[in-house]
Amino acid sequence: MLASLGLSASPRYKAGKEDLLTAIRQIHNLQIDTISVVARAHQHILWSRLGNYATNWLEELHAEGQLFEYFSHAVCLLPIEDYPLFRALMLEKFIGWSNIQSWGNENAAILDEILNHIHENGAVRSSDFKSKQSHGTWWDWKVEKVALEHLYYRGDLMIARRESFQRVYDLRERVLPAWDDTQTPAYPAAVLELTRKAIKALGIASLTWSASYFYQKKTETAAAIEQLLAEGVIFPVQIEGVKGGPFFIHAQNQPLIEAALAGQLRATHTTILSPFDPLVSDRGRARDLFDFDYSIGCYTPAPKRKFGYFVLPILHRGQLIGRLDAKAWRKEGRLQVISLYLAPGVRVSAGLTKALAKTLRSYANWQGLSSVTIDRADPEALRLELTARLENGQTPGLK
Repeated sequence: MLASLGLSASPRYKAGKEDLLTAIRQIHNLQIDTISVVARAHQHILWSRLGNYATNWLEELHAEGQLFEYFSHAVCLLPIEDYPLFRALMLEKFIGWSNIQSWGNENAAILDEILNHIHENGAVRSSDFKSKQSHGTWWDWKVEKVALEHLYYRGDLMIARRESFQRVYDLRERVLPAWDDTQTPAYPAAVLELTRKAIKALGIASLTWSASYFYQKKTETAAAIEQLLAEGVIFPVQIEGVKGGPFFIHAQNQPLIEAALAGQLRATHTTILSPFDPLVSDRGRARDLFDFDYSIGCYTPAPKRKFGYFVLPILHRGQLIGRLDAKAWRKEGRLQVISLYLAPGVRVSAGLTKALAKTLRSYANWQGLSSVTIDRADPEALRLELTARLENGQTPGLK
């Protein structure tokens, strides 16, 4: 799974713009989130695989039409070649929140007015509309924002680009001028292909993991798996000691499993993961495979947080060995590690502290931060050893 998701080995060369596209095509789902305590999720997910890169490349790929934004595993940036599959989903059902759907069904005139405005005046942001009138439910959104969201989920509008993280909405025909709906596959064919992509991306997958990857229904995913098995596209495997099977592997990943069984596929990468990385975004799968019970923290009331606000998993040589709570202080040029916790049974070693110090420096440098400080760690010996490495490259006491 680490190999198929691009997390088994450190990058061997400095990433270029095309490498971003390759990485996104490998995982399919590049999840977007508004939290920016250190780095936004979609940028962070790529850094974990590619190392330092120019973040503006991702915005350029989107604006150039190589990527599109839509709801997949939550809201994601997706390879444009996957657009027909998601168009099939749009035409079959409403993808977004049910209260956005019901509001739109009751306010067709407002939807038409927004579409006409964009047709006549060009792309818009929600902030371009000055209305303060709430649409009347639990959102504090103005009616234009709800209308834009409804039209986006329905597929009449697309996100042409983002400006300062604000969505810029435009007509689908202007964003994808070559598209017409005759190119849309049938809905069952789209579900079949999304299931195939999920199993291939995950490397090894169960029914539950496959359905979760693109937020598909289990019943439809189960039917797709049966067809893929019958066609020889995937094959079943058993995993000793892991619950939740049966499990499946894509035929194209056969070389990976052969290498793994021969002891030739070893994970060597050390990195800090985004809370929304596909390796851990399915929290149940992270528990089943890595014995790693994880939550991000910021969605939990402060008194109930165990590890902090912006909790990031630490991947080291094939294991999730701990987590840290971090914050970027950009004016100071400092990455603050508020707290760092190793998982039970993980030993503080020279190899671990060397790799983790290098990773923290890389993470900070990518964000334009020149220093890293660690407030506390459990165990305390880890804080001392990491601080020594970060400050002067020395590691007293470790052998």
